[in-house]
Amino acid sequence: MLYVKDILLQLLFALTPFVLYTIYYRDKAVNYSKQFITITCMICLFMSMTFPVSVQNGIIFDIRYVIMFFGMVYGGITTGVFLLVEFLTYRLLIGGQGLFSAIIILSITFTLSTLLSILYRRRSEYRKLITFIAGICFSIIPIGTMYATEYQYMIQHLKFNILVMPVQNFLGIWILISLFNKAVSDKELYLRYLQSEKSETIAHVAASLAHEVRNPLTAVMGFLKLLKDDSITREKSQKYIEICLEEIKRTEVILSEYLSIAKPNHSMVEKIELVQQIYSIVDIITPYANMNNVTLEIQHLEDKLYVSANPTEIKQLFINFIKNAIEACSVQATGSVSIHIERQSNLAKIIINDNGVGMSSEQMERLGSIYFSTKSKGTGLGLTLSYQLIRSMNGEVTVRSKSGEGTEFILSIPLTD
Repeated sequence: MLYVKDILLQLLFALTPFVLYTIYYRDKAVNYSKQFITITCMICLFMSMTFPVSVQNGIIFDIRYVIMFFGMVYGGITTGVFLLVEFLTYRLLIGGQGLFSAIIILSITFTLSTLLSILYRRRSEYRKLITFIAGICFSIIPIGTMYATEYQYMIQHLKFNILVMPVQNFLGIWILISLFNKAVSDKELYLRYLQSEKSETIAHVAASLAHEVRNPLTAVMGFLKLLKDDSITREKSQKYIEICLEEIKRTEVILSEYLSIAKPNHSMVEKIELVQQIYSIVDIITPYANMNNVTLEIQHLEDKLYVSANPTEIKQLFINFIKNAIEACSVQATGSVSIHIERQSNLAKIIINDNGVGMSSEQMERLGSIYFSTKSKGTGLGLTLSYQLIRSMNGEVTVRSKSGEGTEFILSIPLTD
């Protein structure tokens, strides 16, 4: 039990590349690089040689062979050379009785690590077997070499050298390679999922854009064909031209909405007084509510709430949500939309209620999707852009709804001083 603490410390050093990988690459959309492997292995080798296991002055043990093999498996020969130079330099500085034996052992294990790492990368079906062989070899080679070069030491500490050190090397290689390989495999699976999701989104966007643009273009084409007829009156010609212009304008609006989602402008951020902003938006959208026989009501408990946002974007955000609520309850005999503004801790809460048609749970799950709309004439881009803008302000959207019973949107936006 005397050396358990030192051995556990060495095993902890062996896991350093795995731990740093899970921390550094956790939120990144890329996998590990060879530079990362080289740097982490060099740190690990330095730490293990600085705090080694030693039962006799001048003779030290650490997990250098574990790190050497791991570095060459995932970083290649270049990483192995860097580690070799680091080891030789540091070991010469340390000096001591076991220097000659250490150089002999490393020359053998370096050559073996090169061969096994090449096999490991080329023959993926035998990786577990190669890892097992590496663990056995790097446990036996140091013992055999030390027996030939440091016979007296081996006899004096026979139990330690036969039972303790081989277990340290074998466990170090097996645990590190297994854990890191699992982490890398999971990361690759996640990256493939992201790529698949991205491709699926692009396909949906392309299909949605083609569908939305085709409709007005088809109408324009139809009316232009009618204009070729010499028998139509001037009055009808003017009417057809107006319809064509309206459809072209609708196409421009659709394309602008897609561009707003693809390239949002978050650069012009200002301090905005939220209550006043929402009142001005309600004034703008009230005529639209009157056209749909919907009443608008606004309540607020705080006089001044400030947020950091792009003025144009936040205006468009609230217009989209309020307009969506108006359209949802326009089918009702007496439609109503209420807007409640309040402060909760460091958040501004804007609650938009309507007594419209409501939504099912399936519809709510798809809200904000770029190709989903609850309206027969909508593209779904308005709410998609609004959700994106809320996220850009570190806010969130909560939805409560039931079919036939209306909908409640709760927008939470961080306040600024």
